[in-house]
Amino acid sequence: MSERGTAARGGAHRPRKRFGQHFLHDPGVLARIVAAINPQPGDRLLEIGPGLGALTLPLLARCGALDAVELDRDVIPKLAARAAGHGRLTIHEADALSFDFAAFAGDGPRLRLCGNLPYNISTPLLFHLLAAPAVIRDMHFMLQKEVVVRMAARPGGKEYGRLTVMLAADCAVERLFDVGPGAFRPPPRVDSAVVRLTPHPTAPFPIADRTRFAAVVAAAFGQRRKTLRNALAGVVGPAGFEAAGIDPGRRAETLAPADFARLAASPAPL
Repeated sequence: MSERGTAARGGAHRPRKRFGQHFLHDPGVLARIVAAINPQPGDRLLEIGPGLGALTLPLLARCGALDAVELDRDVIPKLAARAAGHGRLTIHEADALSFDFAAFAGDGPRLRLCGNLPYNISTPLLFHLLAAPAVIRDMHFMLQKEVVVRMAARPGGKEYGRLTVMLAADCAVERLFDVGPGAFRPPPRVDSAVVRLTPHPTAPFPIADRTRFAAVVAAAFGQRRKTLRNALAGVVGPAGFEAAGIDPGRRAETLAPADFARLAASPAPL
């Protein structure tokens, strides 16, 4: 796994290419992120990829205690030193892609997750987190702008796709604001954006079989230029389209997330 962290301005730690690190240093952007999270004393905050603590320190100032998951073992003692005297920081040296967030949450308050996520693992990490939505109160992440646009897309456009639909089943997605490359050291070659994800308190639509739902969505968008009849051949039969009340001549990007759930409710054709 590669990690993008946040680092304080002027930090001596050099961003490491193998971790994909781009350290956030713009104080204005950091202030906007903290305001969006609006941490309160007693919140159970968990930061992913804290780096040298540019976001960690203002969060600690607001809530007094924070947990963090960091993979780069060389940055951990520097982060701990920077945070000393600012509050209680507990650092977990771990890969966020394999970290057991549900076990960490236990029976305690739901987690408030935040972080400046690595571009190259952002999508699998989101799916990993949403495997346990019941233990998460909300998430505030910095991601590649292109990914955030896809996450928050509406049906009908080219940005609307598998990621949009799969996230919609578990959480509300809000694109908060965009961030230019100059806010990072070194500057990435793409724009970034901050997004808020809030797990649904109750399911927005019924999903009988999550595995089949995921398979239908993947197949539909795997050949998105084709009609659903062709893209879902062997996955959804004529009876399935009829039961769902969906015209098989439509294309995947025209369906709402709940439409895919209705298609997935039908058994696969024999």
